[in-house]
Amino acid sequence: MELRQLKYFIKAAERSNFTEAAAILNISQSTLSQQIKQLEDELGIPLFDRIAKRVFLTEAGRLFLPHAIHTVRKSEDGRAMIRELSDIQAGSLTIGLTYGLSPLLTRALIRFSEKYPKIKITIEFGTSDALLRLISESKLDFALSFVSVRQTQSYVSYPLFKSVLSLIAHQDHPCAAHQTTTIADLAKLPLVLPVKGYSIRAFLDKALSEVNVIPDIVMEMNDIDMLLKLVDTGKWCTVLMKTSLFNYPSLVAVPIIGDEMERQATITWPTDVYRKKSAIEFAAFLEMAALS
Repeated sequence: MELRQLKYFIKAAERSNFTEAAAILNISQSTLSQQIKQLEDELGIPLFDRIAKRVFLTEAGRLFLPHAIHTVRKSEDGRAMIRELSDIQAGSLTIGLTYGLSPLLTRALIRFSEKYPKIKITIEFGTSDALLRLISESKLDFALSFVSVRQTQSYVSYPLFKSVLSLIAHQDHPCAAHQTTTIADLAKLPLVLPVKGYSIRAFLDKALSEVNVIPDIVMEMNDIDMLLKLVDTGKWCTVLMKTSLFNYPSLVAVPIIGDEMERQATITWPTDVYRKKSAIEFAAFLEMAALS
């Protein structure tokens, strides 16, 4: 059993298509098929059911997949560890991010890149749930979000700072002149909100239900930047964390007062995975940025 075969098997399982998997891996479809057949012969059992142009994991394939992922992950951890024995001047980082923490990441990125200009950084935006799935699949070095501080078999989250749930309005909107507002006041306003699935939406919905407030939701979307552009027209308001205002100087965040209106921003690490020295160093820059 070779590491190469395990990587081919994992990619084929992800795509459910040998041709697509081969293209991503930059090999021929026949090579991928041959290597997976050799793996199946060695294991003595089919890993895929081949139906027309699609392939589907057999029961054995489903059981074998997490072990294959674990083996490949450990191999990659070992290589990363060896590469970092000398220094952390090169390499790569993949960071998950919810939009509301863009300002924090931007501050840290500027400082980190000045010190380590040769480290390639990839940013993956997503909802908190989507980022946790990527963390569990070891596709991120760490993630920044508003998931609660916790530890599971797949990940562990640590606190960074707290942010206040806020009404976001254009500076010329009447609400922008208020020092604070309440959950009950939201019922009077036409709102554009993130779709259900965003953790901020779940947080808001819970706060609304606790005081029996039915908001006037005129639009929902899964693009926070577009949502803020609409609010920037002055026609609508939204509800986000105060930290979500990024590149919109004409928008104002009015804190919503009440019990449990603060949310904890966290950094989440995959468990049982080697933490790159560069990732640990980046986390230190994040902590400094959170204090600034």
